[in-house]
Amino acid sequence: MLKIHKKILFDENQRPVAVQIPIDEFEKIEEIIEDYGLAKLMDEVKDDERLGLDEARRKRLWELL
Repeated sequence: MLKIHKKILFDENQRPVAVQIPIDEFEKIEEIIEDYGLAKLMDEVKDDERLGLDEARRKRLWELL
């Protein structure tokens, strides 16, 4: 599990309003979320029709027109 060193920032009424974390931990969180999203997308399309490279290029070109 990723250890997150967070600092909670409070407003004048002592309500939490923000969190500070080290940039390297933030970048790791971004990477984890991106990997999760990619894995989820891959799972969603696993049963979709597979295209060859030329067919995929033609289809993409058609979508751009």
